[in-house]
Amino acid sequence: MTTTAIEIRNLSKSFGDIHAVNSISLKVSSGEMFGIVGPDGAGKTTLIRMLCGILSSTAGTATILGHDIVKKPDDIKKEIGYLSQRFSLYGDLTIDENIEFFAEINKVYDFKQRREELLEFTRLIPFRDRLAEKLSGGMKQKLALACTLVHTPKIIFLDEPTTGVDPVSRRDFWRILQSLLKSGITIVMSTPYLDEAERCSRVAFMNKGEIMRVDTPSNLKLLMRGEIVEIVCERAREASQILKSHPEAMEVQTFGDRLNIVVSKAATAMKSLEEVLKSENIPVTSWRVISPSLENVFISLLTQTEKHEVEV
Repeated sequence: MTTTAIEIRNLSKSFGDIHAVNSISLKVSSGEMFGIVGPDGAGKTTLIRMLCGILSSTAGTATILGHDIVKKPDDIKKEIGYLSQRFSLYGDLTIDENIEFFAEINKVYDFKQRREELLEFTRLIPFRDRLAEKLSGGMKQKLALACTLVHTPKIIFLDEPTTGVDPVSRRDFWRILQSLLKSGITIVMSTPYLDEAERCSRVAFMNKGEIMRVDTPSNLKLLMRGEIVEIVCERAREASQILKSHPEAMEVQTFGDRLNIVVSKAATAMKSLEEVLKSENIPVTSWRVISPSLENVFISLLTQTEKHEVEV
């Protein structure tokens, strides 16, 4: 039977007139990897910091493993780990010394066996005597994760843990997270990368302090209406503006030199779209029908929300 690890009820946080988090309610099950996706300023970090007891809420409440975040903050801190966007490693300490330091501040005094397990788990044993300031971005994040896990938390909160990390290190970090899930730990993470969100059991789309949708990645993709035609062409930005006024185009999304055009039926729309671009001397290099990604869905939801706000 699935148990609830986190329950949030109408949680809000305001900074003066700015509503950073606006009456959010959701549940996270034990043992799942829950992703929070949104642009900068969406409220992701504020939400996580409230759940970790770093920020107080303006309204609403939440429980972590049955403990109220306002009434039982000390009980919660024993059970959770938090890896912030700027995790404070000590550059003049070695990998071993950093883990020892974080063990002691978490009151884990018999830490040596746990440290060995974490070093092996993160594949940092060959570098244990290296100063933290001499580590690559990816290795720093693995060390930060080891420090977060040293007191064996039941839930870990990761705030954009792979931002600024090279692609190879990102993949390595994700392999470690997938291994962690097998131990039954609950992971809540925010990420700007929609391809990472695909790996989560459920995803919350967040914008302007509110949750737009919460569901599995596969169910979220079902929200995408019509079919998506991907066109590779020159002068993509100009082509995008031209196609936005085309009657067949329900929506146009730009990704570098690629355009994703949402249409009712790709088979009938493509010829017309291609002819319009050719009439404007914009040659089409290639086109294909693609399956919707979470990025397509998120951009579509944002576009619909913005249109609604303009109309209101």
